[in-house]
Amino acid sequence: MATTTPSGVRGSHAKHGATHDENAPMTHRQIMEALSGLLLGMFVAILSSTIVSNALPEIIGDLGGGQSAYTWVVTASLLAMTATTPLWGKLSDLFSKKALVQIALIIYVGGSIVAGLSQSPSMLIACRVVQGIGVGGLSALAQIVMAAMISPRERGRYSGYLGATFAVATVGGPLLGGVITDTSWLGWRWCFYVGVPFAIIALIVLQKTLKLPVVKRDVKVDWGGAFFITAAVCLLLVWVTFAGDKYDWMSWQTGAMVGGSIVLGLLFLLVEAKASEPIIPLRLFRNRTITLASLASLFVGVGMFAGTVFFSQYFQLARDKSPTMSGVMTIPMIGGLFISSTVSGQIITKTGKWKAWLVTGGALLTAGLGLLGTMRYDTEYWHIAIYMALMGLGIGMMMQNLVLATQNQVAPQDLGAASSVVTFFRSLGGAIGVSALGAVMSTRITHYVKDGLADLGPEAAKAGHGGTGGGAIPDLDKLPAPFRTVMESAYGHGIADVFLIAAPLAFLAFLITIFIKEVPLRTSGALAQAAESSDADAPAATPSATSAASAAGEQPVPVSVGAHTETGPEGTQKLAAVASAATGDTLPPTFGGTPVRGFVRGAESTPVPRAAVTLISLGGRQLGRAVAQGDGSYAVDAPGAGSYVLIASADGFQPQASTIVVSDEALTYDILLSGTSGLSGVVRASDGKLPVSGAMVIVTDVRGDVLATGLTGEQGEFTFAELVPGQVTIAVNAAGHRPMALPVEVGAVGVTRVEVELNAGAQVLGTVRAKGGPLNDARVTLVDAAGNVVATATTGSDGAYAFSDLDSGEYTVIATGYPPVATGLTVAGEGVGDHDIELAHPGE
Repeated sequence: MATTTPSGVRGSHAKHGATHDENAPMTHRQIMEALSGLLLGMFVAILSSTIVSNALPEIIGDLGGGQSAYTWVVTASLLAMTATTPLWGKLSDLFSKKALVQIALIIYVGGSIVAGLSQSPSMLIACRVVQGIGVGGLSALAQIVMAAMISPRERGRYSGYLGATFAVATVGGPLLGGVITDTSWLGWRWCFYVGVPFAIIALIVLQKTLKLPVVKRDVKVDWGGAFFITAAVCLLLVWVTFAGDKYDWMSWQTGAMVGGSIVLGLLFLLVEAKASEPIIPLRLFRNRTITLASLASLFVGVGMFAGTVFFSQYFQLARDKSPTMSGVMTIPMIGGLFISSTVSGQIITKTGKWKAWLVTGGALLTAGLGLLGTMRYDTEYWHIAIYMALMGLGIGMMMQNLVLATQNQVAPQDLGAASSVVTFFRSLGGAIGVSALGAVMSTRITHYVKDGLADLGPEAAKAGHGGTGGGAIPDLDKLPAPFRTVMESAYGHGIADVFLIAAPLAFLAFLITIFIKEVPLRTSGALAQAAESSDADAPAATPSATSAASAAGEQPVPVSVGAHTETGPEGTQKLAAVASAATGDTLPPTFGGTPVRGFVRGAESTPVPRAAVTLISLGGRQLGRAVAQGDGSYAVDAPGAGSYVLIASADGFQPQASTIVVSDEALTYDILLSGTSGLSGVVRASDGKLPVSGAMVIVTDVRGDVLATGLTGEQGEFTFAELVPGQVTIAVNAAGHRPMALPVEVGAVGVTRVEVELNAGAQVLGTVRAKGGPLNDARVTLVDAAGNVVATATTGSDGAYAFSDLDSGEYTVIATGYPPVATGLTVAGEGVGDHDIELAHPGE
């Protein structure tokens, strides 16, 4: 068993009475156990959205609703999900994430059961609102819990599981919904019941596996902000739904609703600016990446939800397919989404590069939607399959990676709010898109029906909508052939127009992603970052300035530093204490001199926050000190014109000393630090947790070349410095223990710590003898209690044999050369045991 933690992260897995640190990073096994319940909950959330899609035409027809009701059944769920996502995200920063996930599941189960009992479209829409509240919590909290457990660099690996869950639920949902709807003894009501058992199982699994630290502090939930943002979004969606149908786009109703939404939005901003615990911290939008990712998610949401909602109508009403077949025909889109989300996640984990996937995804999504805008009711299916696959590839590359880019930019205390902001805008885009595009589609279909009937002649034109007056969903089987063709053509053309309108919005998302700055992914999760932050709050000495001064050829002056930094969500840091020279000199004030400003950067120009920057005179006297902010910027004041030495140091980097010449004008000077990588750890026995001294530790690269070797000390410790960052293999071997090899990712910066536990391994030595003495070339076989062959050996000229690395237990030793002999052997614990064997011919 082994755990790998970044340098500075406290805690290890505690057993045998050791104290457990709740901030310790989780092992892969613990993460997978926790993810099992979380992914099951996500499966339930996605299933509830997709299982209804192919059943909706029949559901609305059975309940007596029209196109407006069809749109609102989808929009109501999206609206509730959109409005509550920021609230769930904020609550996750204040309360137990585990309890919130379980509450969201309970809300979903209650809404689903009542939805299955619906007797009218209005009742179904109300139940969908309740479902949406639960689904909003599951969608937001799944990303937040993953971010709390897993570092951004490693998250792509686990996002593949999330992508697979999304794909299975998205593919299986429409198929399952179609089968249930087509099965007479079940009916569409079971579309709402089928997710309930999964939700109950998810509740049980989460209770057993998900263990996250609970925040314990006084809180004040921003209910005012939640109300105003919900009201603003609701009013906006009501407007886009009924505009062009109940009233004109340019009418007093439009002015009242749009104006009301703007006023409610401004009130929301006012409340958020004054709230102590805002539901959406407005300061987050000072971060460029968060702002751009939120805008891109808004436009991605339009295309994403438009595809899942309108494809079912296209295949059932434009191509006369059954609900089951309409689900089968959307598989190319889901296949593309599954492949792109899984592959991109794995590659991002290996490389740490994510922007290229965002830009490529935007281009593919735009192309897919644009091509879908050209389809008609009689378009060849293989053309549509290619278009859907392009759309799915684009969504898969953008959906999770926009959240990942945002989570990589914020402090742990804002993780929930920042994650939910991106999810909120994606859901908002979907809600507005489905509502507005549904209204546009209804108008366009009516227009195409009128044109089609007019082409059939005056008598046909008198039939009006061909049986679809008032926006009702048509029953194609009851229409005569000419009218049926008109309806299919109208739906095919009208739904294509929806995708054609969504394509420019996807193009805007593509343009926005181009301007998102790529920041390398962090290698620690939110729990580990929280631990690092608490460590950083403690006063610490920084001897690196002294060594750097020596490197610059100066006579160093010992410096005592008590620096305390406060890190905000934008990465800003405030110096709470200043350094003082050991000679007792008082530092000059940081104003009135000549400013020296710049950035401290590491490899690939990445900022180095919390770097200590010290200005000293050529004689070694400290003149000024600063701490680099989150973007790596620093500022110190030189007393006046002259030559000085500027020293920069940071944990995990080589100190850098530079001579600068300051004139009467401000000087801009950037500092480049080179990182150091190391590997350290401890080797312990698995049974008693005692350190194993004298163990051989070998580090090899991916090609098998040896990078470093060494023996553990008295406390089982080992350390290797100056290693090349990347994947390595550690092999550990010690007498009386079974050897172990494990992969480790050496970080680009700092010292990676590894804990290795060796299992005890016993050794058995013996000699095979015959009447004439030791028997050469005898075959010795070791069989365990279950009858499995554990090892074999052949004796040498001295008749000796040996077995090593044995577990405790009962064995049988079989020796052949003469007629075989079988003897029993008991191995207990570690150490060396003797087992000699006598062979002889019968009668000797």
